Amino acid sequence: MSDPIDRIGLRPRFWEKVPMKKLTPHEWEALCDGCGKCCLNKLEDADTGEVVFTRIACRLLDGDTCRCGNYDCRKAIVPECVVLTPKNIAEIAYWMPASCAYRRVWEGKPLADWHPLVSGDAESVHRAGASVRGWTLPEFDIPLDEWEDHIIEEEL
Repeated sequence: MSDPIDRIGLRPRFWEKVPMKKLTPHEWEALCDGCGKCCLNKLEDADTGEVVFTRIACRLLDGDTCRCGNYDCRKAIVPECVVLTPKNIAEIAYWMPASCAYRRVWEGKPLADWHPLVSGDAESVHRAGASVRGWTLPEFDIPLDEWEDHIIEEEL
C-alpha cells in the first residue's frame, strides 16, 4: 500500500523522539489522528469537574472527513473552540479523548496502531471505528437543554 500521508518535512517517528514543545508546526498538525472526537460538544460537571462527551458535533465538524470544515478560521467562527498547542496541552489533556494522539504522546503512551502516522493510511482511523464518522448530530439541531440526552456512555 502506498503511504498517502504528507511526510515531507516530518522527522522519522518524531512523536517518539521529540518533545512536544520542539515539534515543528507541520509535525504538530500531523499528530492529529483525524478522529473528530475533540470536536464533540462536552458537558462538564461544575461540582466534580467530570467531563462527558455528547454525540453533538461542533457546527464546523465535517461528519464525513472528521475534520474541521473551516480550520484556519475556526476560532473566529466558534469563539469557544480551544486551539490546542504544546504550551496548553497540560491544562487541556484531561478532557481530550483517551485515544487522542496529542493526549497519548503527552502522557508518554504510544500512538495507536490505527493512527495514520503508524499505519500510513489516513482512512485507518475510520476503519478501526476510532472516529466519529457517521454517528454525530449537528449542534444546531439539538436544543441545549437536551444535550444531556445525547451523552456518550463509553470511554472515547
